[in-house]
Amino acid sequence: MQKIKVLCVDDSALIRSLMTEIINGQPDMTVCATAPDPLVARELIKQHNPDVLTLDVEMPRMDGLDFLEKLMRLRPMPVVMVSSLTERGSEITLRALELGAVDFVTKPRVGIRDGMLDYAEKLADKIRAASRARVRQAPQPQAAARAAAGHPAAPMINNPLVSTEKLIIIGASTGGTEAIREVLTPLPPDAPAVLIAQHMPPGFTKSFAQRLNGLCRIAVKEAEHGERVLPGHAYIAPGHAHLLLARSGANYIAQLSDEPPVNRHRPSVDVLFRSAAMHAGKNAIGVILTGMGRDGAAGLLDMKRAGAHTFAQDEASCIVFGMPREAIALGGADEIAPLAEMSRRVMARLATMGDRVQRV
Repeated sequence: MQKIKVLCVDDSALIRSLMTEIINGQPDMTVCATAPDPLVARELIKQHNPDVLTLDVEMPRMDGLDFLEKLMRLRPMPVVMVSSLTERGSEITLRALELGAVDFVTKPRVGIRDGMLDYAEKLADKIRAASRARVRQAPQPQAAARAAAGHPAAPMINNPLVSTEKLIIIGASTGGTEAIREVLTPLPPDAPAVLIAQHMPPGFTKSFAQRLNGLCRIAVKEAEHGERVLPGHAYIAPGHAHLLLARSGANYIAQLSDEPPVNRHRPSVDVLFRSAAMHAGKNAIGVILTGMGRDGAAGLLDMKRAGAHTFAQDEASCIVFGMPREAIALGGADEIAPLAEMSRRVMARLATMGDRVQRV
């Protein structure tokens, strides 16, 4: 079996050593080289042709984001961001994902050596997923400028039918931040409420929600415990909690739970989907997007069995075709759709529900 070749770029000799120890300790990957800065990395990429690059953000001689932007334009390859800045500066991390990084992992704040070793399994999983990922080129400057100005390039969708009883429930993991943006930006201001579970650590989901709120015609926020779920709003599960749908009389409400991780994740997509199956039934649309693993696959099947219409992102448009593949294999997806068509297909399905929307 050919091992995954990894190039580690970090200005800290300690982190480079720890990364090498973790990666070389895996049976299916090896560190082909390390670099203290992007300029050295540029030459090592030519020399070693790595399968995956791990990249710190803050380094001497060239900013990590500048290097990433040039790399994704000139030689697109799978990149996993590894940086202390991803904890404090979630905006930088989200920008890196916009530029085409596949995923990110944070450095521990204290006890760096022990902390990084604790992260070994998570880091190895992300590198494996990155090695299989479909890499996106950096967005064209004009398209990026339109999105930054709050004018997404995706066509807007008008909603011919409005009902507070309809819901859109979305789950995603690796590659999900950009996939969710592409699904949400075309939605009309009067779209049904959207609940989202995206695998993301604490401190990032709030910035993610704020970023989307500036791009979308619906309001996007981090979910709060007990708040009413309203049309024209999207609610993102906080990075430290499960998000569940519940009922309070005739109204939907959001609930947060600090129960243990499910499928190694908190928030878990399965937890959200199963709560939607229980409390929304036929009133919901379930959508599973790009991501590694199987979280959400069983929950999407539960939604389908409860009467919800369900969608899975197709393989060609996924960064990592893991969660959708598992959902499809279980029979949980009514439709398989490319990401570019997902919003239109979801809204078209909602428009057919009409009077069939029911209270449960």
